[in-house]
Amino acid sequence: MRPRSVRARATLGASAVVALALGAASFALLGILDGNLMRDAQAAAERQALSTAGLVAAGRFDTVVTPGRGTDFVQVVDAEGRVLAASPNLAGRPALSPARPGRPGTVRDTWKEGPARGDRRHRVVQVTTVTADGLVTVYAGTSLREADTADDAITGVLAVVVPLLVLTVALVTWRVTGWALRPVEAIRAEVAAISDRDLHRRVPVPRSQDEIARLAVTMNATLDRLEAAGIRQRRFIADASHELRSPITVLRTQLEVAQAHPDPALWGELVSGALEDTVRLQDLAADLLLLARLDTGEAPPDTPVDLAEVAGEAARSRRRDRIPVDVDIAPEAVVRGSTLWLSRLVTNLLDNAQRHADRRVRLVLRVDGPARAAVLEVRDDGPGIAVADRERVFERFTRLDDARSRDEGGSGLGLAIARDIATRLGGSLTVEDAPAGARLVARIPLEPDASGADTRF
Repeated sequence: MRPRSVRARATLGASAVVALALGAASFALLGILDGNLMRDAQAAAERQALSTAGLVAAGRFDTVVTPGRGTDFVQVVDAEGRVLAASPNLAGRPALSPARPGRPGTVRDTWKEGPARGDRRHRVVQVTTVTADGLVTVYAGTSLREADTADDAITGVLAVVVPLLVLTVALVTWRVTGWALRPVEAIRAEVAAISDRDLHRRVPVPRSQDEIARLAVTMNATLDRLEAAGIRQRRFIADASHELRSPITVLRTQLEVAQAHPDPALWGELVSGALEDTVRLQDLAADLLLLARLDTGEAPPDTPVDLAEVAGEAARSRRRDRIPVDVDIAPEAVVRGSTLWLSRLVTNLLDNAQRHADRRVRLVLRVDGPARAAVLEVRDDGPGIAVADRERVFERFTRLDDARSRDEGGSGLGLAIARDIATRLGGSLTVEDAPAGARLVARIPLEPDASGADTRF
């Protein structure tokens, strides 16, 4: 079963890797040690066999051969299988091998049991040489008891040391991982304890300046955004309630007056006022609905729209307004979006400009070729916007001149909606410097296939 915790998985993984590495190293060590001892034993046996074969070929050998250093036994056998000479420990023994070589040569082999000491392996070298009486074979063997003893000793040590090392690595990994994950558990516990009513709480940031510290900083930044979003939501609800309460209260008062004084002469004025407040409620509800849609995070509309046509139509619909709108529109400015959103953007900017202008509003649309953007400017000759208020005007339900804006129908949502639309379409809306009055500039990215040759200012 797979361990559930990161701590257990890290410990298991580290232990498995160390166990495999130590196992491979142990096998390699045993192989190297056994190979070295085997070569030493074979060299001793081969020296004995070659020297004895030389004596036999020269006809100068005794029936009893004394093994040299490192050699356990020697036996000389002719082609008929008769033992011609042997070491004292093989005296009277038959030929060691029933096989009879047919030609001179050297054969090296390992016997599981030696003829002199059957409890150990032996490395045997068989040298066949030519003599005056025919082929003679010399067998010389060296016991591998030193190699076997060393292998057994090393195996026993490794059988104890390797598990202890693996256990030590597992214990150290468990403790170190637990120490490293302690801040993560503290972060998890703190986040689990945070509810929607105490978003002011923050997770502890370790002093280690590592990945966990960066995780804590990121988590706190996320909590900052959540807290700010909660504050904006509560403020929005309070402001919306306040905005809705005023026309509803007026509408109720008008209806109560109509009920208390059923005078037909007053009905026209009362109905006109009620209708005006109803339209105001309807507009406010539409603004709130659009803001809710803009806040959903859904993908924005992505249809090619000619912003020049949208801006021109918005300006033509205001020809009979008290404050005229002068236009300077590029012939073509195709952007990605929707006609509804872009129309609302232009309309809100013009509404705001006409609400604060003295005598004149100017709408300019140009194409910024190098920046690949359509630039929409709306200017008025009103009191302008102070530098300190250039960001505040885009906050929801914000009025720099609250009484006048409310009387003239402003809800404080127009510029907030306009900026949200521009931002959702990948652009921007800012207040920029102007010689007189206010100058609001919206930049919307052009359609990739659109050309931007006109760069009028």
